[in-house]
Amino acid sequence: MTDITASTFIRQDLAGERPAPVKTTGFVGFVRTRLLNSSTNILLTLVSALLIWFTVIPALKFLLVDAVWVGKDREACLAQNAGHTVGACWPYISAKFGQFMYGFYPDAERWRVNLTYGLAVVLLAPLLIPRLPAKGLNAGLFFFALPVVAFFLLYGGGLEGFGVSWTTGTLQLFAESIDTAGNALVRAGDGVPVIGMLLWLLGKLVVLIGMLASLVIWPLVWVRNELQASHQPVWNDLALTAIVVTALVFVAGGGVRALRSVIATAATFAGIAIVIAIMGLDRHGLAIVDTRLWGGMLVTLVVSVIGIVASMPIGIALALGRRSTIPLIRIFSIAFIELVRGVPLITVLFFATYMLPLFLPGNVRVDGLVRALIGVALFSGAYMAEVIRGGLQAIPRGQAEAASALGLSWWKTTSFIVLPQALRHVIPGIVNSFISLFKDTSLVSIVALFDLLGSLKASFADPVWATPTTAFTGFAFTGMIYFAFCFGMSRYSLLVERRLNAHRRN
Repeated sequence: MTDITASTFIRQDLAGERPAPVKTTGFVGFVRTRLLNSSTNILLTLVSALLIWFTVIPALKFLLVDAVWVGKDREACLAQNAGHTVGACWPYISAKFGQFMYGFYPDAERWRVNLTYGLAVVLLAPLLIPRLPAKGLNAGLFFFALPVVAFFLLYGGGLEGFGVSWTTGTLQLFAESIDTAGNALVRAGDGVPVIGMLLWLLGKLVVLIGMLASLVIWPLVWVRNELQASHQPVWNDLALTAIVVTALVFVAGGGVRALRSVIATAATFAGIAIVIAIMGLDRHGLAIVDTRLWGGMLVTLVVSVIGIVASMPIGIALALGRRSTIPLIRIFSIAFIELVRGVPLITVLFFATYMLPLFLPGNVRVDGLVRALIGVALFSGAYMAEVIRGGLQAIPRGQAEAASALGLSWWKTTSFIVLPQALRHVIPGIVNSFISLFKDTSLVSIVALFDLLGSLKASFADPVWATPTTAFTGFAFTGMIYFAFCFGMSRYSLLVERRLNAHRRN
């Protein structure tokens, strides 16, 4: 046998030096591993660099390097006066900034808009920070108290009816509408042999329902008239409403066990009284500023925020209705969603603005901005319904079956188990709808509402600032505003998505 010695397995000469490892960190590593690591990526990098050179660089040059920053009129932004190539005309933005932000809102009253913005930021910021406590109270103030305060701040006016008086007026209007509809059916059936008799009978039945409704609410009408005839109608109405609501909360909560809810209700009405006293709502309140004077960023934010907030409950209701086992609810939800999604937003805005008053009683007047808000809310709600329905379909049936086995009702199962998981699954789709809605608010200019873009286009008619670069500067300015809001929403949605789905990374 051959002798095997240690020298057989031990290398006698030194190994050659290996090349240094390729650097994969830092800027050099990023360029080597991401931009120049293959022929395809090298080609894409060169094409991207050319696009940046021919687009981003000229844009920055127009907005910053060649821009005019100081001036009183169009003369400062003309090339012959500047002596060089003129870029963005920023004095035009400075001169029209108030119009872009407030529209034609009176200068002396613009502090009301600023105060509304400030209250919105103060109440919204704690909601967006996950670790801060008292989210329920904060959400109640933002979603319920702020809209009422913002209405009286922006529009002005005082309280003509509160609580009992307002409810009575609404019920009375409802009864009058029923009576009007019944009489219309009776007139429609006049002269038609068979169908006319059916319409006549249906109309008489509706009229009878309206009469019964009027008899039921007659005591409330008497109470309202007595309140309005008193020396302090607002305060008396508030006191009576507080007593009625507190009693209902006490009875519904089971007596002594509802003590905490009763205290919260009393504190709520105390806060309402403080707001009424501070804003002078019992003394005609602030000066009324008609919504036709609103414009600019104010209209954009009002339409987008109300549309975003209203689209969620509408979308949830329609999504649940489309999955309902009750045929009437399911058919109505499907018909509404498909009808609204089958027409453009402009059509919905035209319908809400010019045809909605035709379906209301003759003594009811709806403000033009409110009509647009209704159209935007319904339109965005239909799209939101399909997004949420996708999340509901992603939840396994075993979740609902397990909850049913534990004895939970359908409402509790949906509210506490199914819906939270469904919304977590579709956060990107929900935020995408929010971003789309925020940009689609520019379409309200079609129905004579001057949002940010509408105010921008209106400013082009001013001959004082008519220059070749005025339009480019204005659109660049508004584009940056839209980008800031949309980019902020997308970044925050990623933060929420990562936080809610943190358990899936483990």
